[in-house]
Amino acid sequence: MKLPLDILHSAKSRIVNAVAAAIPDDHTARPLHSAGAVFLENVAHPFRGVVLIRTCLIRASRIAQFVALPSVCLVFSAISSPAQPDPAQLDPGVMPHPSAMRAVQSSGGFVATGDRETLEVTVCGDSLIHVTARPIGAPPAAEFQPWMLASSATCPGAAFQFSESNGSAGLATAQLKVALSEEDGNLTVRTAEGKELLHERQNLPRTYRLSEAAGLFHIEDRFGADSTEALYGLGQHQSGMFNYRGSVVELGQNNTDVAIPLVVSSKGYAILWNTASFSYFDNRFPLDLNIESMAAPQIDYYILYGPQMDSIVHLYRSLTGHVPLFPQWAYGLFQSKDRYKTQAEILSIAAEYRARHIPLDAIVQDWFWWNDGGKGDPVFDSGYTDVPAELKTLHDEHIHTMISAWALMDSTSENFKQMVQKGFEIDQTQAYDPTNPAARDFFWNQFVGKLFAQGWDAFWLDSSEPEEAWPHSGDASLRDKHLHIGSGLEYTNVFPLEHTAGVAAHWLQTDPDKRVFLLTRSAFMGQQRVGATVWSGDVYSSWWALRRQVPAGLNFALSGFPYWTTDIGGYHPLNYAQTIPPGYQELYARWFEYGAFCPVFRTHGHRDHNELWTYDQVFPTLEAVDRLRYRLMPYVYSLAWKVTSEDYTIQRPLVMDFREDPAVLEIGDQFMFGPDLLVSPVLTEHATSRSLYLPAATWYDFWTGDRIAGGTSITAQAPLDRIPLDVRAGSILPLGPVIEYAGQATDPIELRIYPGADGNFTLYEDEGDSDRYEKGAHATIPIHWDDAARTLSIGDRQGSYPGMPSGHTFNVVIVSSGHGVGPDATAAPDKTIQYTGTKASANF
Repeated sequence: MKLPLDILHSAKSRIVNAVAAAIPDDHTARPLHSAGAVFLENVAHPFRGVVLIRTCLIRASRIAQFVALPSVCLVFSAISSPAQPDPAQLDPGVMPHPSAMRAVQSSGGFVATGDRETLEVTVCGDSLIHVTARPIGAPPAAEFQPWMLASSATCPGAAFQFSESNGSAGLATAQLKVALSEEDGNLTVRTAEGKELLHERQNLPRTYRLSEAAGLFHIEDRFGADSTEALYGLGQHQSGMFNYRGSVVELGQNNTDVAIPLVVSSKGYAILWNTASFSYFDNRFPLDLNIESMAAPQIDYYILYGPQMDSIVHLYRSLTGHVPLFPQWAYGLFQSKDRYKTQAEILSIAAEYRARHIPLDAIVQDWFWWNDGGKGDPVFDSGYTDVPAELKTLHDEHIHTMISAWALMDSTSENFKQMVQKGFEIDQTQAYDPTNPAARDFFWNQFVGKLFAQGWDAFWLDSSEPEEAWPHSGDASLRDKHLHIGSGLEYTNVFPLEHTAGVAAHWLQTDPDKRVFLLTRSAFMGQQRVGATVWSGDVYSSWWALRRQVPAGLNFALSGFPYWTTDIGGYHPLNYAQTIPPGYQELYARWFEYGAFCPVFRTHGHRDHNELWTYDQVFPTLEAVDRLRYRLMPYVYSLAWKVTSEDYTIQRPLVMDFREDPAVLEIGDQFMFGPDLLVSPVLTEHATSRSLYLPAATWYDFWTGDRIAGGTSITAQAPLDRIPLDVRAGSILPLGPVIEYAGQATDPIELRIYPGADGNFTLYEDEGDSDRYEKGAHATIPIHWDDAARTLSIGDRQGSYPGMPSGHTFNVVIVSSGHGVGPDATAAPDKTIQYTGTKASANF
């Protein structure tokens, strides 16, 4: 059936007029993608026009009840129909096929158009390509993307060559080639040498359907994955999977589940899926890698090419933000539990740590320090008589403090009542809307800022998915809400970024000299730039949960986030009536050993007691592990500087350093801690040994000094007081003195040299908790080991800072079997170098 054009034109006019009369003024804030401009040619189509007119006219009588429906009809006519083939014109058994496209060169790449969509490929750098696609007639999206840096930083451009011939168009940079099949409309990305990295599927690579959010699309792009590649990243998830091949991953924030739409391939590329919408990564079928989002103005993604994964991480942070340096104390031990109930209790715990000389840098005030029903108000209950005096006492003991401040408020709190009056809350929730600048101001001025003024050193921003209400219900909770920034379905995952960014910005406005440290339960792209670390959420206190922490943290690192931690010991007891059951102390000890090699070292959980000495059966092990972490402080703090200055990653899955070794692609229970230490946590109950893989290199057992050839699996001894640690030949491992808090003392520094290869290490130092490091107030000391000459060279110190020591005492140890081993200082170093800031060397 084909309707006369005059009937279609008349019907079109009536619908457009009805829509204009029915849509409220505030619906015009988001453009409807020029629906009216292309309506005529779409309704004139013999198939689409009938369906469109019939659909819209049947429902026209309900405009008063569903004012968004006419706009949906217009968007359907302009966008959804052109994006799909016409079923009436397809023969049975014929695969739907995209329409032909024609590409022309643009100033930054090329633009290709067909009768259904427009595709733009932009060169942002030699190794960075930006792809956007949208239905024909839809203008380029003007979506606000707070996770991205300014376009001048994210897409500076690079030289490229454009070509078109024989049905194919493409461009080439110094590192990549991007080709478009003008017949099929699909893209293929190759290296400059011609090795294929990624391709879109041939049949309908990109599709657009109507979204539940008005004016937006449910988008999907279909890629192909080859038979060998492994896929990582995507944030933090608790399935226990490391390589996500063959799986489906939901990208929606929830307690214990963090959505970061960056997927990294072992082939050396990554896809940054550039939306905050509720999304899915789908590789159920081995040949298909489909990524879809529920609400977006267009398909939008970046292709990042390394091939080294550190280079991919660098590109990700160049797009979304680089990482500031935490205060030095934040790399020490955090003592916490659910929960300390009085000021006197916290002071007594801190005093006990100092009396026992157990290293500690921070103590945490968890939730319910407020009056009943007053969550969201900066008012302490009667157990806290003088908070500023409490904090001063702790600071005098060189103990820093962190306090829990929730985004979710009690409906009876005074601040929540004021928020409702001002319209600062997210509708149908008890959380403020951090995408509203005025609400962010309110949250700081009326709540967190008042705590900051008391002297707290850090904030624990809990419930940052956000949760909606108690009991926990946070699964992609914003998808059916509306935010100041736009539809909750479009911005489902953005809350933790806006929440932490708002607190960090106000912190720096209030005290720009004090480094930001925030702990939060969720994250989104760009959040690494605001001074926040993420913990893995409220996980169970079980071996099952412990085993899942390791791959969860490693995938989070591959998502571009260098700072992550876990509740050592788990949060939820398996039986609340018995929070420390028989046998639990073994689990706690193994979790503590693993936690000491996470970037942030923190014990927490719902237990009656959670201080180290309360685990009497394993206390000597806990104390020894804690001291080892503090002896490693020069190493850890220097790695933290590499994170800030070089976009480095501290906790490193083996695939980061040994990507071309197929044996490591599935290993999610071992990792490198910096460039030198291979960590293999014990994750099985009653185990006294474990199998582990040593990549191709020469290694030393940290505990014995025995030398081991790599490229093979071994069985490592692992009694309860020992986590398997191996050190790569060529390593220079700096170990500081025995201290009780960060910055207490810097000398002597034991330099353990692991011979068998040349090595380098740069020792970093600064004031410890000042932003002056950003202005150059810091120092670095280059150290080099020449293995053939057996010479250690220490270069001139570069830079200076207030309070810098005049020099260092370096006790040099050439590690061998039984010599320079274990956590304690070596009694007889091979040589001692008195370093005064100028070049020094020693032969061995």
